[in-house]
Parts: sequence; structure tokens; C-alpha cells
Amino acid sequence: MSTFAQCLPALPGFAGAKTYAAWPVWSQSTTKEIRFQPMPKKAVTRLWHRARDFDRQTRRKDHHGGAVGHSALQVLHTLIFDFLNYTSGRLNPSYAAIARKANVCERTVANALRRLRELGILNWVRRCVESRRDGRFVLEQETNAYAVLPASHWRGYREPPEAPPPAPGTWGDHPPLPALLAQAAAERQAGGTLRGAIGILGSDPTDALAMALARLGRGVLAANPQ
Repeated sequence: MSTFAQCLPALPGFAGAKTYAAWPVWSQSTTKEIRFQPMPKKAVTRLWHRARDFDRQTRRKDHHGGAVGHSALQVLHTLIFDFLNYTSGRLNPSYAAIARKANVCERTVANALRRLRELGILNWVRRCVESRRDGRFVLEQETNAYAVLPASHWRGYREPPEAPPPAPGTWGDHPPLPALLAQAAAERQAGGTLRGAIGILGSDPTDALAMALARLGRGVLAANPQ
């Protein structure tokens, strides 16, 4: 009778016959243990700034936000700064937990996660667990296991060019060190020991004169220990 009823068209105002899977879990859910990858906070912070740059790069005139969008950025920020375990890499919050931390509704979370996955910023694996209910074997849905992907996987994102080194003599450039002879002389003038000056002279093997003076000084020390 039930098979025949499923073949009949649904009456106006009534839903048609429903079919259910053996267990109420999402397709492609796995019971296998997920191996998370550790992510240092510094690397995650760098990815967050690149995600914001991605949104700025793709912003169009007279449009709010870019390819990522405000909601997706907000959800991404919540994932990596509120839920990600930097030591283990574990990232598996529920939709409700993300929505509560991000101060949005669960539908917004679902749309934001889908957008992040489309752009290649985020990926996840659906999980379920084996259980027993009234003596019967069942599968129960678990939260997703998420992973933030490197910027090289992001679709449509252009890596920023490397910053050029500062020009010699400008702000940020390392000031040149004085010559070894001048450093050794300053060491002695400041009351330093001969041994300390010899150590300065012998610190650069490419400076032949300084190395010769260092050898001479070591000979003096050997003949006249201080």
C-alpha cells in the first residue's frame, strides 16, 4: 500500500510521501578519525589579513564588500580566533556555537561557510559516530571538522608582491658597522681587555689585516699572559 501511495501525486495542501535514509546523517559523513594539522597563531593571523586583502582586491565600485563578503569574514574570524586550537589544529565547532560567537543566525553561518568553501579558503569533512539506540545500531551526526587552507588554494586571490628592501642609508636599513680595527680600538679605549679586542679582530675571516693583527695579539698574550 505504501509503495502505491508514493506513486500518487500529492494533493493540494498536503506534502507528498516522504522517504527516509536508514539513519538521519548527511551524505559523505565519515566515522573515521580526523587528523588535524597544527597551525601556529602567527601563520593563522597572516592568513586572516590576506583574507581581508582578498576582499579588498575584489571589491567593486558601489558594492558592499568584495568576493568574500562581510559575513564570511566575520565567520572566518570567529573560527580561527575563537575556536581553532593552534597546537593541535582541531577546529570542529557547531553551527550554533559559531552563530553565537559571531553574533549572526545559523542560516548566515551556513551561507558564509559555503562561500568560504567556494573560494577555497575553507574546507571541511562531515562526521558521524556509531551509537546504539534501543538496542539498535545507529549513526548520529557530529559537527564538521574544518581546515583553513593556505592562500595558494584561494580562487581568484593574487598574492601581494614581496616588499622591496630599504634603500641603503634610508629608514629601516641596517646601519653599517665600523671597521674591525675601529671596533677593536674603541673596545680598548672603553677599558676593554686585550683579549676582547683580539676577539673582535678575529671575527671576520675575510679581513686579512684584522686576522693578522689578531694572530699577533694572541702571540703577545701567549708570551705575556694577563
